[in-house]
Amino acid sequence: MSVPSRLQLALNVDDLETSIAFYRRLFDTEPAKVRPGYANFAVAEPPLKLVLIENPGHGGSLNHLGVEVADTDTVDAVHARVTGAGLASTEERDTTCCYAQQDKFWVEGTPDGERWEVYTVLADAPVEASVTSACCA
Repeated sequence: MSVPSRLQLALNVDDLETSIAFYRRLFDTEPAKVRPGYANFAVAEPPLKLVLIENPGHGGSLNHLGVEVADTDTVDAVHARVTGAGLASTEERDTTCCYAQQDKFWVEGTPDGERWEVYTVLADAPVEASVTSACCA
């Protein structure tokens, strides 16, 4: 299944269940994935991948930003453009993050320190995969 490009907003939340209930009502959609300490919504309108990461004491803060794209070729094309523009990046291939196998890269050195990733989901990952790994910690 091809995924259209959409922005990703990953938020730290104090209480996952409360946040799921709120965003379910706000966007009138069910979560696409719920795992321990993690949920995501694939919102059709506006095109958004909303990721909730349970991180008590840090609720309401930004975890990271991203752009989900259709495939690895698109990841590569965006990566070539970004590095061609002189921006630093770190590539990650066939990595497991947020309960999904992904190809991605992270843009480094943003002016205000926020984290941006450009990624594609290759496959779902088992529940045993850790959401607290370096990918979204």
